[in-house]
Formats: sequence, structure tokens, C-alpha cells
Amino acid sequence: MFTSKELRNKWIKFYESKGHLNVGAVSLIGDGTTGVMFNVAGMQPLMPYLLGKPHPSGKKRLCNVQGCVRTVDIESVGDATHFTFFEMMGNWSLGDYFKKEKTAWTFEFLTEVLGFDKDKICSTVFCGNDAAPRDEETAKLLHDLGIKKENIFYLPKKDNWWELEGTVGTPCGPDNEWFYPKEDGKDSSDFLTSDRFVEIGNDVYMQYKKTATGYVELENKNVDTGFGLDRLLLFLNGLDDGYKTDLFAGAIAHLEKISGKSYEKDESAKKAMRIIADHTRTAVMLIGDVNGIVPLNTGAGYVLRRLLRRAIRYSKNLGVDSKEMLSVAKIFIEDVYGEAYPLLMEKEEYILSEIEKEIKKFEATLAAGIKEFEKTVTGLERKNEFMSLKDPAYQKETAISGKQAFRLYDTFGFPLELTEELASERGLSVDKVGFDEAFKAHQELSKAQAAAAKGGLTERTEMTTKYHTATHIMLAGLRKMFGNKTEQKGSNITEERLRFDFNCDHKMTDEELKSLEEFVNAAIKRAIPVVREELPYKDAVKAGAYGVFHADSEDQIVSVYTIGDVDKQICGGPHVKNTFELGKFKITKEESSSSGIRRIKAVLK
Repeated sequence: MFTSKELRNKWIKFYESKGHLNVGAVSLIGDGTTGVMFNVAGMQPLMPYLLGKPHPSGKKRLCNVQGCVRTVDIESVGDATHFTFFEMMGNWSLGDYFKKEKTAWTFEFLTEVLGFDKDKICSTVFCGNDAAPRDEETAKLLHDLGIKKENIFYLPKKDNWWELEGTVGTPCGPDNEWFYPKEDGKDSSDFLTSDRFVEIGNDVYMQYKKTATGYVELENKNVDTGFGLDRLLLFLNGLDDGYKTDLFAGAIAHLEKISGKSYEKDESAKKAMRIIADHTRTAVMLIGDVNGIVPLNTGAGYVLRRLLRRAIRYSKNLGVDSKEMLSVAKIFIEDVYGEAYPLLMEKEEYILSEIEKEIKKFEATLAAGIKEFEKTVTGLERKNEFMSLKDPAYQKETAISGKQAFRLYDTFGFPLELTEELASERGLSVDKVGFDEAFKAHQELSKAQAAAAKGGLTERTEMTTKYHTATHIMLAGLRKMFGNKTEQKGSNITEERLRFDFNCDHKMTDEELKSLEEFVNAAIKRAIPVVREELPYKDAVKAGAYGVFHADSEDQIVSVYTIGDVDKQICGGPHVKNTFELGKFKITKEESSSSGIRRIKAVLK
């Protein structure tokens, strides 16, 4: 059986042999520059370099295996092919090689490394339109390599063209997709009409620049290749179920053992096992990421919470203790991904701790949620009874409103399908349209809050600006007390208070808290000017500035705020002009936020 480890290694070794630098995987969590919550494609983190920025390594040939998370179709997870976490194997040329080299290397990898039959390989290329010509060049290169002419298909823009929609001045171009039959047939005449052929991967050729009136040739052309590891692994092993590869085999076997149910023979158990395995795997990856998140009620943390709670619910459906998710998580950390993602091993205890916390929280609220559901149903029944007495012709309501369903979802963590399931048992339905409207309104509010949340601010006002500056001084005091390895791990600021998370291996003593308060208040009393300047990132670091900011390159211009000899941080602001504006600083609480992370709450008077 072809293993995931073998496939990762073959990909990297092959492209390293072609002069590519393995740049490794970057964070799964979106950094705010790409407009998405999670990295959803292997090329996404490299977009700045495909758009023209020089890569920090100075190299023009790059490769990696990049983890990705897509959660737009969470409800589809449970079938044989949907996953929320997956890996993309990629390689890139930043203005170096182009179509001739790339077609040859993809063909070589498929035929000589993976053993595909060249006579069965099919490929699609761009058919051309009024704005850009038919991609005859790629078609000829493919044929010269040995792919039959009848196995090369010309398809329209929607199938074989890549560009950033709604932009001007960005690179774009045709792509070349590679296919292979799942089962033998006489020929490829049914390519366009059957599902017998599986897409193996694609090569995008960024050879044009998009203008307001059309496309013009780029001087420096790029290549972007993406092959799905999970999909390819499935195909190489002749499987039609992604949960039978070595990525999931251990987790499924464990769930079979503890539930006493058969994955093959029990369809409801099969769906539950798939959901538990997939969602636990994604949770492990998100919590164990270099920019790891934890379950929350907003943003990316909200998605993580939804995944974990859906897995908890299906654990109950399977008839197993929800805490068995911890055993499943350990399988992914220790047996499946520990070598490819070593940070997971380092953070194992923390990952398991956060999953266990969420299990306890949801199980505690589950009973309360069911109680609230019963109240909703009782209210509906009473309304129907009352209205029927007033008007015998009254049509009884048989649906739980979208707002009520969303409240159960938002407040009690009930997935919509759980509310639907409970409602069905009572002969009721759920207003899904109303739920979607309530959910959309919630998302728009979350986006608005996120836009204002730079530096932890829930909104930008005179008071929150003061609190933000106070966090800078407080962090400077913490670093003076505990060393420069002390870093911000989270921040939330409102009109009334600041909340600040930082790494620390112990509960702060009363003496330490008093010392920190005195440090901040001393800086305030000194009436120190807060000075902002813009510097290249490398110069900012050289000048002693620090912060949670990560630059795309050493020459990126960043804002540096200096508070006399107290603090110098890279930050997006905003800040007061002088520390004297802050008034008096008072710590109200110090507590644990999570393992190895302490939290301080403070006010300004």
C-alpha cells in the first residue's frame, strides 16, 4: 500500500532534484493579507512572490507540501471524499522555467516516479477565447512527451484558466490539468461525459497580465503547480474511500474497537466515524499550528468550536465516550503527522488539553441546550393551542423559527442538524432560510468587529486607544521581569478594560503584580512622548523593535512606536501622543488562559 509518508517524500525529493528549494509548510491560519480565515490552497501563502515580490530565500524554484483547511462544506463531511483538512503538494517557478520544463517534469513524475501508463494519461488545456489564444504550445509539448493527441482536450476558461477575479494588473493564464482513468476503457472518447477519469493535479501558467481591456504577455512568467496529496494517495491505492488510506486507518480502527461497530457493515456508524476522524484531525492541526487557535465564539475559533462540537455529537451517536476523541487525536499526532509536522509533537499536551476543555464545555451546555429546545417547543405548542381556541381554522405552526434555531447554535453550540433531528422527533421542521439569514447577519457583525480588532481593539475610540498603548507599556514591564521571550499571545480591548495574554510558566505573585503596576504607572507619570516612524522591517529589528507582526520581506515598510526608553514595538496602532494621557493603571485580575499562558485584566482610571 502506498503511504502518505512515501508520497510526501517522493514529491519533495523529485523537485529538489530539479533545483527546487523545499520551503516547508506555513501556518494554516490566514494572516489577514489574503482575505480568508484559513489557507485554502497550497499557493496561497506564496501569492506575494507570484505577484512579483522576491522570495526571502532569493530562490526562484520552490516546492513544499502545504496543509490547507476548507470549511465551506462542513456538512458534506461524512461521505467518502470530503475533508476539512488536506495537503497540497506544490512547486513553483518565480520567473524561471516555464511550460517546456514543467510539462516534462510533471510527465516524468507521473510515469517514472508513480508508474502511470503514458497511454492512459489525459490532459486538458485552454481552448482560447476573444481575449487570449488557444494554448497550442502546451498541447504540442504534451504530445511530444508521448501523450496521445486524442487524450488532449481543449476546454473553456471556466475549466482551464486561472486569475484573481475582480483585479487588474495581476498575473493570470491558462492551466494544464492532468487526469487518469479509475478503470480501464477502450479509449478516452467518454472523457467529457463520464466520471471514469480522476483529476490528478494541475499546472498553472501565469503568462499574462490582466488589464482593464484584456491581457498582455508578462516578461517574467510564473508556474504554480498543485497536486492534492489526499486525493492522489486514494487513487494510487485503488481506493474509492479516503478514510481507508493510512491517514485515517488507525483512527477508524480505534473507533471500531471502542464502539464495537463495523465501519463496513454499519452505514450510520461509518458516517459517524468519518466525521469524528476528520474533525478531530483538523482540530489537532489548527490547535497545534505555529499560530495555533483555540475554540471561541468568533472568527476562526468559532469554526474550530463547530468542528469539535459536531465530532462530540457524533461520538454520542456512535455510542462512545466523547473523551475517546483524545485517543483519536493522539493517533494523528504520534502516528500519522508527527514526522511531517514536528510541532504537533511539541504541543501534544497542549492540543489534548484544549480538546478536552471543549468536550467538557459542550457536554455541560448540551443539557442546558436541550432544556432550551424543550422550552422552544413548549412555547410553540402553547401558541398553537391558544390560537386554535381563538380561531378553529388557524393553521398550526410546525416549524422552529430560524432565529430560535440560530440561538441554539450560537449560544448552546447546537449544529443546525442537531436542532433538525430533535425537531423531527417532535414532528416539527426548522426554518433553514431564517437560520441562514440569522447566521449571515452574525457573520457580517463578526467581520465588522474583526475589521476593528487590530491590536485587540473591539472598536477604535479615544479610550480603547489609551488601553492599547497601556498594553505596550505593560508588555515592556513583563519582558523586563521575565525576559525577552515573553510575548503577546492574545489581546482584547473594550471601552471598559484591557485583557492581555502572555506566555508565563507560573501564576504571578502579589509582589510581581505590584511591581508591574508600578512600572506602568511610573512610565505614565514621566509623560513620555509616543513617537511613530516608518522603517524597513530589517532596520526596525536592528533598532531593537519587536512585536507579533511578521513581514513578507526584510524590506517591507512597517510602523514602529517608541515610548522613550520603555518600549519599541512594531505595531499597526493606534496610540496616544503622550503616556500622561493614560491616567492611572490598575490590574484587576491575573489568571490562567490556557496551558503556559497567563491572562491579565486591567483598567485605566
